[in-house]
Amino acid sequence: MQNAVPFLKPDPTLFYSPSNDPWDPIYSLREHGRHVLTSVEMTLSNLCNMRCEHCAVGDTLVMAEPAKLPLDQMLRRLDEVEHLKTISITGGEPTFSERTVKEYMIPLLKYARSRGISSQINSNVTLDYGRYEAIAPYLDVMHISFNYTSSDDFHQIGFAKSGHAVAKETAARMYERMIDNARRLSEGGLFVSAESMINYRTFDKMPEIHKLIVEMGCKRHEVHPMYPSAFASDLPVISTAQMRDAIASLLDSRDPSVWMLFGTLPFYHCNESAEDRKLLARLASEPHVTVRNDPDGRNRLNVNLFTGDVFVTDFSDVPAFGNIGSDRLDDLFDRWLRHPLARSVDCHCPAAACCGPNLLVRDMYYRDVDFGARRAIL
Repeated sequence: MQNAVPFLKPDPTLFYSPSNDPWDPIYSLREHGRHVLTSVEMTLSNLCNMRCEHCAVGDTLVMAEPAKLPLDQMLRRLDEVEHLKTISITGGEPTFSERTVKEYMIPLLKYARSRGISSQINSNVTLDYGRYEAIAPYLDVMHISFNYTSSDDFHQIGFAKSGHAVAKETAARMYERMIDNARRLSEGGLFVSAESMINYRTFDKMPEIHKLIVEMGCKRHEVHPMYPSAFASDLPVISTAQMRDAIASLLDSRDPSVWMLFGTLPFYHCNESAEDRKLLARLASEPHVTVRNDPDGRNRLNVNLFTGDVFVTDFSDVPAFGNIGSDRLDDLFDRWLRHPLARSVDCHCPAAACCGPNLLVRDMYYRDVDFGARRAIL
């Protein structure tokens, strides 16, 4: 392992903390009294060096991708977003192509920095460290997926849908590089946030996964239940009781100095289940623990930089409802808010600081529930 080189940036914890999460739509909702577009996610690559079994966009991954739209077109559309607070860059593996990093990613990050906008990249950080070192001075949050307790886990999960055999030794080298890269980026001053999914492989391993994330120096551990969708729709589903047990076990064993962010939980203060409400009460009382409202469709849209098509999220079954070639993003967001699907999950409980379920959660657990008619039991 090599030592990290400082990126000469201020301490990122001064900007992102349990009381300051600019991706959470609750803040813009409180400020404006309604949902407004404050976050734009861009799909920058359909290339990836892995084929994870849980990847919701796996059916879009390719071996060679077409040309992207001119960067200036995307920048002009971002300029038009009145209340823009954050951008996110996703893929595929958005750093897979060095040319994409130089010609698209770094200019987008520099744009965000010049406008005072927070930025995030979703990456597996398994490539050469130099690729991430080049990005780090302009980036605010490096978001990584980490669902492993060993290189064997990484091998099984990360290449489950590769379509060909991947040697354990190859996977092990990538696993060690991922851990080393995350550690060096953290030591250099970058805010590294590791996301783990609660699913059939991880629900009884969360404390072990958390321990490794802490050892990598990550500033935040994100935890989300996995909802089978799109490319990952065939994965086994665990029960809500198993989800609750996994969260409780993690809270019992976690490092309390590390920010833990939970998202897309299927538990609400208006549920009749006492077990659900008990868990939410504990989450609210734990130090350095937050529950984020889902940004997708509430304060965020996704733009595909190959076609210009605009979606609610990068893995939604909801078709594109506009294109940046002809539409302003604020106008498309207003159009989405009028869509029957948007109205079906449009609820807000100020007492619980809750924006209700997203489309995946509603379809899986609450298809016939009118959240607008419910009230929090506090």
